Amino acid sequence: MDFILLLIIAAICGAIGQSIAGYSLGGCLISTVVGFIGALIGKWLAAKMGLTYLLPVEINGEMFPIIWSIFGSALFAVTIGVISKGKDSMKK
Repeated sequence: MDFILLLIIAAICGAIGQSIAGYSLGGCLISTVVGFIGALIGKWLAAKMGLTYLLPVEINGEMFPIIWSIFGSALFAVTIGVISKGKDSMKK
């Protein structure tokens, strides 16, 4: 049950991050993956800048940073959007 809750939270964070970025990478499954990648990116950036977790949720002993996941998801979606738009312009 904890894993399903984690998947739902990651999907929501990924969808919000993609909405902020203005670039959607796909459906619900992709939003979940983007949410997990965003959490990794966000946690890494927060650690590098010496910041604390904002709105963390503890699931099965692991902390999932909601705000940093959304921030990381938006950053990841923007990066993928820039890369894919660059590939589209090269095809023309």
